[in-house]
Amino acid sequence: MGKVTGFLEIDRREAKYQPASDRIRHFREFTLPLPDSEVANQASRCMDCGIPFCHGPNGCPIHNQIPDWNDLVYNGNWEEATRNLHSTNNFPEFTGRICPAPCEEACTLNLEDMPVTIKTVEQAIADKAWKMGWIKPEVPAHRTGKKVAVIGSGPAGMAAAQQLARAGHEVHVYEREPKAGGLLRYGIPDFKMEKHYIDRRVQQMEAEGVTFHYGINVGVNRPLEALIDSHDAVLMCGGSEHPRDPGLPGQELEGVHYAMPYLVQQNRRIGREDVSAEKPILAAGKHVVVIGGGDTASDCVGTAFRQGALSVHQLDIRPVPPLKEDKLAIWPYWPTKFRTSSSQAEGAEREFAAATLGMDGKKGHVTSVKCARVDNKRQPIPGTEFHIKADLVFIALGFIHPVHEGMLALDGLSRDRRGNVDANDDDYATTVPKLFAAGDMRRGQSLVVWAIREGRQAARSIDTFLMGASVLPR
Repeated sequence: MGKVTGFLEIDRREAKYQPASDRIRHFREFTLPLPDSEVANQASRCMDCGIPFCHGPNGCPIHNQIPDWNDLVYNGNWEEATRNLHSTNNFPEFTGRICPAPCEEACTLNLEDMPVTIKTVEQAIADKAWKMGWIKPEVPAHRTGKKVAVIGSGPAGMAAAQQLARAGHEVHVYEREPKAGGLLRYGIPDFKMEKHYIDRRVQQMEAEGVTFHYGINVGVNRPLEALIDSHDAVLMCGGSEHPRDPGLPGQELEGVHYAMPYLVQQNRRIGREDVSAEKPILAAGKHVVVIGGGDTASDCVGTAFRQGALSVHQLDIRPVPPLKEDKLAIWPYWPTKFRTSSSQAEGAEREFAAATLGMDGKKGHVTSVKCARVDNKRQPIPGTEFHIKADLVFIALGFIHPVHEGMLALDGLSRDRRGNVDANDDDYATTVPKLFAAGDMRRGQSLVVWAIREGRQAARSIDTFLMGASVLPR
């Protein structure tokens, strides 16, 4: 490595945020980037640790060559670091912003609670590459004459489409929404990732030969069979969109919503799409309760504050996790420990070990959420019931499988026991000839970085299926 003593001489330094009182007044990103010199210092902390767990199976799903581009940044070779980073990751400016960074948990320096700021360096490389004009369309020298359809333009679909186009295939992406991005655009709030990053990647892909078709809901207004018949291969990259239904009393009350319609509507609003046909879901001047402890719940919290909520409570059935994990028992795996998201830090009241028993209402509108403390089996404890005032309630308990109606109702298409499309991660082929599946539709709800990995691997599998061999990386 370039500076073998860097981790001994330089402390970990992360990018700072705008104060909460300022950032809740807008929906833009609020991270304050580090200067290039400090990014280089942070990159120099990467150890010559022998076995880099950061890009092993427990660290980075797409196997970013983290020690390599850390060394390149430390030595000032940002352009080569850009090439190295893009050799494994099509969209590092996405993952540098929204990935939870399992690589940092797997970093050897995390044994001392001072891991390398890998995510910060990754984002800095990607942003500098765009600023310097190093990222250009990679147009294939030869065309194969093969035609591939990709259904869904989320991170899996975009990654697969870009790889297949660079292999020389004619690629058509069919997207249900008016714009590309899937969950990246419509699920993740702008304060975590602004959408112009997606737009410029779409422009790059169009220059590489990818054709995007919007407003096409395959299985609803375009038969899946027609795509299979008119293409040499079809890749399904839809999301896992069927929400987990808790079946709570009072769930039908006005003011009770699933999380995703709320987030999608706000993202459409910010993106200046027409939402006039939808009933507005707004938190301004309201007491908000969010049921669930994951990332989607946290996104609801941050969105509610920016809309002007009077208060936000977040309910989590899990007990309060430990402040610090047992490193020797858990490292390099992802630990369960107390974490506070930027949205939660903006003023959310968090209730742990709290079961939601139902919602109370008056004149058809929710007025409060009834809760109770739970035991170690997550069962309500009699006599511990309490109420939280609520004008607006969001259910954010995750997703159980993709929507089965529509294209997944195709004859012969098998699903696994969890309700996902049945396809392994060797060839991503389904039980229908010429039909492949990748991303959340295949593996269930997961991280964006996993979607990119599956899209890239499925692209290689399809390329091999069409050509007999492939030079695309796996």
